[in-house]
Amino acid sequence: MAALFLAPLYILVNIYVVRWMFLWMGACHHIFQTFFFRALFVGIYIFFSTSLLTGFLIKKPEPLHRFLKNTGNYFLGTFMYIILVIVIADLSRLVLKYIFHVTFIRSRTSFVVSGAVCCLLIIFVSIYGILHMWNLKVTPYQVTVHKQVEGMDSLKIVLVADTHFGYSYGSHHAKQLVEKINAQDPDLVCFAGDIFDNEYDALQFPDQVKESLKSIRSKYGVYACWGNHDLNEPILAGFTFGGAQPDYEDPRMEEFLKDAGIHLLNDESVLIDNRFYLVGRRDASRSEKMEGGRKTPAQLTENLDRSKPVIFIDHQPKELSEIADAGADLDLCGHTHDGQLFPGNLFVQLFWENSCGYLKKGDMHNIVTSGAGIWGPNMRVGTDCEICVITAEFR
Repeated sequence: MAALFLAPLYILVNIYVVRWMFLWMGACHHIFQTFFFRALFVGIYIFFSTSLLTGFLIKKPEPLHRFLKNTGNYFLGTFMYIILVIVIADLSRLVLKYIFHVTFIRSRTSFVVSGAVCCLLIIFVSIYGILHMWNLKVTPYQVTVHKQVEGMDSLKIVLVADTHFGYSYGSHHAKQLVEKINAQDPDLVCFAGDIFDNEYDALQFPDQVKESLKSIRSKYGVYACWGNHDLNEPILAGFTFGGAQPDYEDPRMEEFLKDAGIHLLNDESVLIDNRFYLVGRRDASRSEKMEGGRKTPAQLTENLDRSKPVIFIDHQPKELSEIADAGADLDLCGHTHDGQLFPGNLFVQLFWENSCGYLKKGDMHNIVTSGAGIWGPNMRVGTDCEICVITAEFR
């Protein structure tokens, strides 16, 4: 419903953007003032600006659907920076013109030059963001758990979250991801949710992705919990359509994990090698839509031997105090993407106690990864795609 109310605003913003584009191009050369050029430009712009909608509506043929979805995701990121740069430039113009009474701001030359700088900035940031998405970083953490574990001084955990396997993140990314994981020689691999991107069918080569994930080498295995996007739900530009649905559950997602050798923990715990516990929580948002809620941290740990290390994987970094009070030693999360695109990484800190990185909560260590993949815009700016390597020392 919110998307319907925002649609007129989206149209007005695009008119604002196109107006400034016409003014700048017209100042550059008279050929850009011709009806033919402007009609052609508007047609191309409409194609890109509506590709998210057309990709959402057009399901067949599948190659066209996939092309439109990917085009829309690329445009969305660039469009965000088009708006940001134009608004900043326009506000700067008004300040210089009406407050500081700068005269040269009125000249055609200054307009052409400033517009060229804006265009180059948008192009540079967009290209950088698209390329940077492929740069998968390894972020190390070292924590101390004040518990003795017989025959084990430390545990190396690789934390992965927010792969969002789908239109933007596919078989090539999965291969790169597994190579990075295996290079760490992990004892344990944990996927903290959002493995999928709301549609199983968005995966172009699911068998290839499964084979890549199946080749993960880990001493104690590979485990996962669900995230809020690990369900079948129609989404357009971040907004959900269709309301409550009986077909949220796509059994192919769970089957995919089984075939890939990933053990799903859905509000349950497992004692690994009689040495430490791993607890996987239901996602807060997903459970409300599909499973009618989830257990509290205390309920999940009430029957555990807390003299052994207790490790939680929980998609969203919520209820940190409750998890710490329940006896968890380590809480591994994702979900936030660290904002993914600047300046989102600045604002996301306002909404989460730990939006990304490390936080000590009592005796518990909370680590939130910015995620291995991306959601929405096909780019990363000011943040990194990453996996986290956590060395937990027992003393």
